[in-house]
Formats: sequence, structure tokens, C-alpha cells
Amino acid sequence: MKNELLAHMNDPKQLERMYRTNKVSFRREFNLLYPGLKGDAIADAWHERLNYESDEINWGSGKDLLFVIVASLIAGLIAKLPVIFDINEDFFYPRNIGFIVFPFLTAYFAWKNKLSTGKIAVIVGATLAGVLFINFFPDVKSDVLILSCIHLGLFLWSILGFSFVGSKENNEEKRVGFLKYNGDLVVMTGLIAIAGGIMTAITLGLFSLIGLNIEEFYFQNIVVFGAAAAPIVATYLTQTNPQLVGKVSPVIAKLFGPLVLVMLLVYLIAIVYSGKNPYNDREFLLIFNALLIGVMAIIFFSVAETVNTTKSSMQLWVLFLLSILTILVNGVAFSAIVFRISEYGITPNRAAVVGSNFLILINLLLVAAKLFKVLKNGEDIASVKKTIAYYLPIYVVWTIIVTFIFPLIFGFK
Repeated sequence: MKNELLAHMNDPKQLERMYRTNKVSFRREFNLLYPGLKGDAIADAWHERLNYESDEINWGSGKDLLFVIVASLIAGLIAKLPVIFDINEDFFYPRNIGFIVFPFLTAYFAWKNKLSTGKIAVIVGATLAGVLFINFFPDVKSDVLILSCIHLGLFLWSILGFSFVGSKENNEEKRVGFLKYNGDLVVMTGLIAIAGGIMTAITLGLFSLIGLNIEEFYFQNIVVFGAAAAPIVATYLTQTNPQLVGKVSPVIAKLFGPLVLVMLLVYLIAIVYSGKNPYNDREFLLIFNALLIGVMAIIFFSVAETVNTTKSSMQLWVLFLLSILTILVNGVAFSAIVFRISEYGITPNRAAVVGSNFLILINLLLVAAKLFKVLKNGEDIASVKKTIAYYLPIYVVWTIIVTFIFPLIFGFK
């Protein structure tokens, strides 16, 4: 669409036709191109039109709403498959929970981005490969199975990213846009969950007043369908009404960055004071790694918001210091898992953790180096964004290795 936009920038009728054909994609592509078109009368007019923040909610077209409704119902039915077909829940949900939502989000962006038949075939093939692989995995309790189930969710998330990005044009912009979309999705889904929780409490309370106990029916049906539909509805709302969370996400990024920085600094000091040793305490090491992944996610989300909203040196310093502290945490975690491997040997869990930690460490070092150049040399902060964007496919490759290759290396039992 980028080339079409540039080619028809002086043709109002063609621009209008392109906009009406795919409003979401048109808005995204135009906003990426606008910095280079600023000053052109037509471009300025379209910028004001596309970025005008209306107080009203845009519910999209009838086709959009129909897609959301049908997708939500099918997602709810997939979540109910263990009840419908008497499938063991302990077998079904760990393996298939990702298939309840991700394929529908992927289909939504594939539809809106008008992906080619070849790309749709890749998406369908990869998704089917995941379905068949995980459901034909031997029904045994093993670390390899748990790792495959966890990383299968990340694999499906990667397929969603492929569908979101769509084309090779402005690839790095779209990849960071995908990270921003994930942050917005979390915010909107959280708001929907809060509203749903309030509605549930009111509904159960009202029915209890007239002597009807509907808790079991409500949770097994309404709540299940609502939980499956929430991410789909949230995606639809964030894409058709970016103004809903457009100002909330940057505030969250600015607020939580300094708070997490202080928390992490205090936590590292507390570790030294408490005498906890990640080299010999397995449970502590697991929590340590979970903290690392959470902080890294906050850094990347904050960078995605920062490069689009501000050039505040204070916020950049917070991100830089947070990156440095996270590198220290990663270094301790990485050395601890290497120590455990040298002492007790290699296992699927240790291999997965050491590989993930190594990739995260390299990524954080690259991001910190770019942030330092921005602060010291005044380099364009978009370089930080590109660093993150170019590194994302490496995580995808690692996800594929852990999901599909680890069982072959370590065995299915």
C-alpha cells in the first residue's frame, strides 16, 4: 500500500477509494509516510482527518462486527470442546489454549491486510503443524511437553506477528507497531476483564436475591465465552478506535518505567542482604528468570511508546538505566544456569533457559548500546526501535527450536 499511496497522493478520489477499502491499513501506512510528506496540503489534510480524535466510538462496518461475533462464538466453542466431546481437560487445555484465540487474531489481521494467498497458506500450514504436533505428542508428563506447550503459545504469537506485519515495506516500523499493539491489547483486555468482573458480581448478586443459584452455569458458559472473546473484541476496538488507549499506553510506559527501575534496584540490594543464592536455589532461579522476562517486556513496550511519543531525555535515561540493571540480572541468571549445567548436566529445562537467557542478554546489550548513543551523541531514537525490530525473528527461530526440535533431541518422554 505504501507505493500506491505515494503514487496517488495527488489523486483525491483514488485516495478516498483506498481508504474506504481498508481503513486500518490505510491509516497505519499513511502515518508511517507522513513525516516525509509534511507540508503538502493534501497530506496535511489527510493527516488531520485520520488522526482526529472523535469522542464517539467507531464500531466499524457490518462485516467487521460480523467477523468479531462469529470469531468470538467459535473461540468460545473451542474452549468448550472438552465438555462437548468429553475430552480430558488436563490433556486439552495445556496443549490447545493458544488455539482458542491466536488463530482468530491472526485471521483478523490477514483479512485487514489483504495478505496474499501464499502468505495465508504459510499461516494456515504453520498453525496446522502446531495443532497436529502438540496433540499427537505422547500423553506423558515430561519437561519437554511443558516446554513445547509454553513455546507453542509463543510460536502462535509469532504467526500473529507475521500476519500483523503483512508486507516487507516499512517492516521494522510494523514490527515495533506489533509490540505496541500487544501493549494496547493488554490494556484493553484488562479493562474488558474488569468490566466483565463487575457485571458478573452484579448478575450473580441479583439472581441470588431471588433465590436462584446460577454460579455454575454462568461460569461454565458465559464466563468461558466472554474470556475467549475478550482479546478478539479488544483487538477490534484498538484497531478501529486507536484513541481509546492511544493516550493510556504512553502514560503507563512513563509511569512504570521509573517504578520498575527503583523496584529492580531495591530488589538487587535485597538479594545481597538476604543471602539468597540463585546458583544453588532452583526455585529462586526460576523466579529470577520470570522477573527478567517481565522487565524486558516492559523495556520493549516503553521503547515502542517512547519513540512514537517523546524525546524526553529523562525517560531515555530511565530506559537506559533499566536496561543496564536488567543486563546485570540477566548476567547473574545466565551464569547461574551455566553453573547448574556444569554441575548437574544438561536437561531440557536448563537448555531452554540458557538459550533464552543468552538471546535476551545479547538483545539487551544491543538496546542499551543504542540508548547510550542516543543519549551521548544525539543519535535518532528510531535506531533503538530498529534494533528491537531486527532482533525479533531470532526469538521466533528459538521458539520453533524449543517447540518442535527439543522433543526430537531429548525424546518425547
